[in-house]
Amino acid sequence: MKQVVQNYRSGELALLDVPVPGCKPGGVLVRTAYSLISTGTELMKVSEAGLTMLGKALSRPDQVAKVVQSVATNGVPATYRKVMGKLDSYTPLGYSLCGVVEQVGAGIEDVKAGDLVACAGNEHALHAELNWVPRNLYVPVPDGLEPRQAAFGTVGSIALQGVRQGESRLGEVALVVGLGLIGQLVVQLLTASGVRVVGADPDPARCELAERLGAAACGDPSSPAVESAVAGLTDGHGADQVYLAAGGGSNQPVELAARLCRDRGRVVDIGKCRLDLPWNAYYEKELDVRFSRSYGPGRYDPEYELEGRDYPIGYVRWTERRNLACFLDLAARGRVDVEPLISRTADFGDAVETYRSLEDGRLKAVAVLFRYPGRESPDSAPITAPTVTVPAVGGRRNRAAEAARAANTPVRLAFVGAGNYASSMLLPHLARRDGVELSAVVTTTALSAANAQRKFGFAGATTDLDAVLGDKSVDAVFVVTRHSSHAELTRRALLSGKAVFVEKPLALSEDELSDVLAAVEESGNDRLQVGFNRRFAPLLREASQQFGARTGPGHVRYLVNAGRLDHGSWYLRQGTEGSRFAGEGGHFVDTASRLLGADPVSVYATATPGGEDLQVVLRYPDGSTATIAYVTTGPSGFPKETVDLVADGRALRLDDFLRAAVYDGRRKRRVGPRLPRARDKGQSAELAAFVRAVRTGGAMPVPLESLVATTAATLAVPASLAAGTPVDLAEAR
Repeated sequence: MKQVVQNYRSGELALLDVPVPGCKPGGVLVRTAYSLISTGTELMKVSEAGLTMLGKALSRPDQVAKVVQSVATNGVPATYRKVMGKLDSYTPLGYSLCGVVEQVGAGIEDVKAGDLVACAGNEHALHAELNWVPRNLYVPVPDGLEPRQAAFGTVGSIALQGVRQGESRLGEVALVVGLGLIGQLVVQLLTASGVRVVGADPDPARCELAERLGAAACGDPSSPAVESAVAGLTDGHGADQVYLAAGGGSNQPVELAARLCRDRGRVVDIGKCRLDLPWNAYYEKELDVRFSRSYGPGRYDPEYELEGRDYPIGYVRWTERRNLACFLDLAARGRVDVEPLISRTADFGDAVETYRSLEDGRLKAVAVLFRYPGRESPDSAPITAPTVTVPAVGGRRNRAAEAARAANTPVRLAFVGAGNYASSMLLPHLARRDGVELSAVVTTTALSAANAQRKFGFAGATTDLDAVLGDKSVDAVFVVTRHSSHAELTRRALLSGKAVFVEKPLALSEDELSDVLAAVEESGNDRLQVGFNRRFAPLLREASQQFGARTGPGHVRYLVNAGRLDHGSWYLRQGTEGSRFAGEGGHFVDTASRLLGADPVSVYATATPGGEDLQVVLRYPDGSTATIAYVTTGPSGFPKETVDLVADGRALRLDDFLRAAVYDGRRKRRVGPRLPRARDKGQSAELAAFVRAVRTGGAMPVPLESLVATTAATLAVPASLAAGTPVDLAEAR
């Protein structure tokens, strides 16, 4: 299928061939009829992509701060790969459309195939022929409303939420600053509510349009006409509300709001304009400044948007979805008219040229629609994703029983998932490794698969996992998805006879771990590696060799300065993705076990109130112990990981995989180069070991028993916290 994309690094716009998104549970697959270009938000994004790297940095200081923090935590090379990977990727455009339901996912009962729906979301209502849309981001289109009109649903919801934030009342007077697409809709919504409206915009054509749509008067914000109109309608008191629907870097809108708003009036920011508030003016009038967050309550809440958890109407009357339905109802009943706002309807095939015309000013428009081919059109036959070629499947393969391959035969790998970690820490190493062929990449979203295929040279990209698992030419599958899917995808890949590399964690519960082991037992396929990469770090391995063998018990002290997560991080979704320690704690358990040369036999855990900081004590068969302090409250400038091993009068110290030393009596031996060039946590060496095992048919890099022991120890932490006692891992297994 086709999708409009942009490369944020180069500014390139393209109509790209991408796989069809899968129809997941909790949502619907929608074939687009019309999608709307937001001539404000989207053109701002398109313009930013054309800036220099310095210009991009200046426009997004919040992202620059994240990069600086990442450098401190992960080092320059890893941060550089991650940042450039994001910049040099195609990103989607669009967030408002109307289309026909093509397929219904499990759990959806309010619509059926063939129904007309309006859809919202900058990850789901894209300029693409097909989109998967979750439950709370689509609504059925009312009878009598044309699809091209319903495509305005999302921007209408944005305008409607802004009006709600202003708490307008019958008979009041409002000033709308900025008469672009959102401003024009705000004018109509306010007029429909019995509010008299004055508009301000430097474009005479937009002022004229707003007056035709119900505004009492409009004019240039720098002219006396606007001030006179407000004064005339309010007996000189000033507007009850001012709605800032303008963009750009000028501070004129907030200054105009202060001058023309009444005492204790309300100023609502809907657009993205400069907000350098003149303190005296806002203080003396005690103005109430409010922000309107996109489509309404539920926006940016993954439990609402992705998991379909609605807010009770008694507590939240107007959510994203209810705003969307309300706007469509107003449009269907003629209370809002979007037809005069449509400056052009372009064929979807002309998308790139349409954007360029808008960007360079050849096309001056309030709203532009893309019209997609209808099902009856010759070029609208059922769309299929570009996929790998799938030979006939003859049955399950047990790679453990197969002979080693010929030395000149490439190892063929498939990736399930191609997110930030896969793209920055795994695929760059594999793409340049001799004897490796990247056969297929599987994702649930179309564009991520297309990005991975373009950047790393995958032979095919698809959303069809079954096709890849059934492809007999694929030797190994990498599972690099959200934590909640690891165990099930690993189970399926093992049953299909593939060698499997799964990023940590292997499982989030004892039941999931049991399911994986049952798949090993059923298939006889134990070709499994979990991404515990730190044991492969060159500095740790060299330090261990210099430390030498132990004769008595050892003790490991591992401090993990994990830091706080950004609001909205999917790591915080403990209900579906497990706790943060469950997700990454295996790294530290495995590293301690590597240093002590054994697997733990018991786990005891304590936590601070609220569970932010953990201390985990592991006991080993020979009496050795490891203490893992996992803290989120430490300073950002302190190293993320520091490890000490003490035994037999000797000590090993590892500082954040940059520096290491071994102490023997009074003697200190530095390990590694004096001036380390980069932090190496072992990903490259781990991948080399896995590929070698797949190529030769030899033993996997880490025995299955050790992978299971590490996973069981990580899963035992919450059980120990709940019981307040150690958990015996032998009994737990």
